[in-house]
Parts: sequence; C-alpha cells; structure tokens
Amino acid sequence: MSPESFQAPDVQGESSDTLLGTVLAIQANYYQVQLDQPNLPPLLCTRRSRLKKLGQKVMVGDQVEIEEPDWPGKRGAIAGVLPRRSELDRPPVANADQILLVFALAEPNLDPYQLSRFLLKGESTGLEVCLCLSKSDLVAKADQSQWQQRLQAWGYSPIFLSVRAGVGLSELQNRLNGRCTVISGPSGVGKSSLINQFIPQANLRVGEVSGKLARGRHTTRHVELFELPQGGLLADTPGFNQPELTASPSELVNYFPEAVQRLRVASCQFSDCLHRDEPNCAVRGDWERYDHYLDLLDEAIVRQDVLERLGNEEGNLKLKSKRQGQQYEPKLEAKKYRRVSRRTQHQELQDLCEDLDGSLDNQ
Repeated sequence: MSPESFQAPDVQGESSDTLLGTVLAIQANYYQVQLDQPNLPPLLCTRRSRLKKLGQKVMVGDQVEIEEPDWPGKRGAIAGVLPRRSELDRPPVANADQILLVFALAEPNLDPYQLSRFLLKGESTGLEVCLCLSKSDLVAKADQSQWQQRLQAWGYSPIFLSVRAGVGLSELQNRLNGRCTVISGPSGVGKSSLINQFIPQANLRVGEVSGKLARGRHTTRHVELFELPQGGLLADTPGFNQPELTASPSELVNYFPEAVQRLRVASCQFSDCLHRDEPNCAVRGDWERYDHYLDLLDEAIVRQDVLERLGNEEGNLKLKSKRQGQQYEPKLEAKKYRRVSRRTQHQELQDLCEDLDGSLDNQ
C-alpha cells in the first residue's frame, strides 16, 4: 500500500494527537512502542527533547504517551512516561511483576554458588522469583529429586523444564499469563529456546555451550519485551555468569529465605548483627548456604568500603570478575586526550538533531 492511499486508523476513545503504548525495545535513540489499542501497528519512536532536558529516562516496559503518530511511516514521538510500579536497573526494565530465573541441570552443569548469586540478585529486586531448571531430560529422575529437596531447603520450589521433551511448559505458562516477566540466567541454559517455544515469532538465535569453558555463548545483546499469545509480556535479557552484588552488608541476610525463616522464630542478641561471629546469633548455624552467605558478606563489606572512599558514587566503582565472587576498585581517570569514538560522535549528532526538532516544535 502506497503512502498516498494509506488511511490512518480510527482510534476510539483517545485523542487523535495522544496515544498510550508500551516500550518493547530500545536501540540507540529509537524506541519500539506497541500501542495499547488493538489492531494498531507498533511505532518506531523518538523521545521529545523536553523529556531529555527534564532527565526523564525511557526504559523497556515503560507505559508512554505518543504524540503526532505518522501512520504511513509507522513513527511517532514519546511525549511522556507514566508512573512506574517497579523499576530494575540491571537489567533495565520497568513495570515487571516477577523474575523468571532459568538454570540448566546439565550442559552447563548447575553450579550452586552461581545459582545463589542469581537468586540473591532476584530477591533484591523485591519482585517474585520463579526458579526453573531446564534440560531436565538430560538428568536422571533421582538427580532431579535430590535437587528438588535441596532447593526446597533453600526456600524455593523449582519448575523442572525440558523444551525438547515438552516437560513443565504448561505449568510455567500458567505462571506467565497476564504478567510482565523478566527472564534471566547464565548464557547457554536455554532461555532463547524457551522464548521461542512460547513465542515462535520471536525467532531468537540459540547459542551453543562452549566445550572448553562449559559455558554458554551470549546470544541476547539487549533487553527486549515479547508479547505472549495468551497475554502478558516476557523480557529477554543478556545472559551473564556473575551478576553484580549491590546489597549492603546489613541487608544481605534478607535475601536468603532460609535465613529469614530463622529470624521469624528467633532474634539475634544485637540489632546490628551481621551473623558472622557475634554471640547468640539466630542465623549462624548448620544450613547449606551459610558459607555462601559468609563469602557474599565479605564481598559486600569490601564493596561498601570502596564506595565510602569514593563518596558513595556508584559510577566511580570498577568491577573485576574473579572465579568466585567479584572484586571492586576505583575507576582510573579517563585519558585526557583520548579520541572520541565514532559511536559517541554518532550519539551526539542524534542528540543534536533531537534538540533541533524540539526547538522547531516549540516555534
């Protein structure tokens, strides 16, 4: 259909100048927005320059107001961002309802310490955490039963999945319907295969597990929301092997469900107890992840000390990954005469064009 013969959709119940929609993906300064009204095409939008001047960030998952839609060109402009009910920094997603944490039982093998770090990150978001163990067809039923008992002691009831054998998919589908879910986990555990199963039109590239490192290869490069056929949204996020720890030493214990359960039936002698070597501690004791807690506590203390030396400015903190845990140190001062990259130059040019468009809009 040619632009001359294109007829603008008849949008009922909304102003002809303003529409509401959800940001599905962001690349550079462009936002893919799915409109709330049915039978309307997604629009490729830019952000009004006044939002940038106000410091209003636009995130995947945001509910936004769209002005002056160009139906033939399928473009528009984001004029406002509605209040968020939740907000995640890493991955950057707004209005999520739950975290779907996916780990593989095999290929790559399940690492309890790595799983603890991901669970801790999920718990720190304040969202509901749903744990799924994929590739269940590759391990014996006895091994599955052992993992189920072990994780129940941690405070979780995992869903055992196998995309290839069709196991656990209906149970998970019921958990996803009508909700905005952030899917996360290490690379190579089957997240892309899972999304392709529920949303075939997504057609995500599936990576292989590295034989040398026994780790998955990264296939997702940016956060993107996909619409589920039965209703709801699924946010695919880039895989990573060691999520950053942001909890303070005093709040860390609140992200271990088994430790929280201990504090419900007893209390520590000291209100500022870190549950390490303090007398009459209700948390310290014989539970499996207590060693994980101590390792992560040491890391949180180091991180807090570095932050205090830097004036509590997160942006000045440099993260170096180790085999177990992470090391924090101050960032070095940028080189004074470093040449500006082409990407930065292109970004600055796009920002300038946005400012010029905004100036013309106000005339």
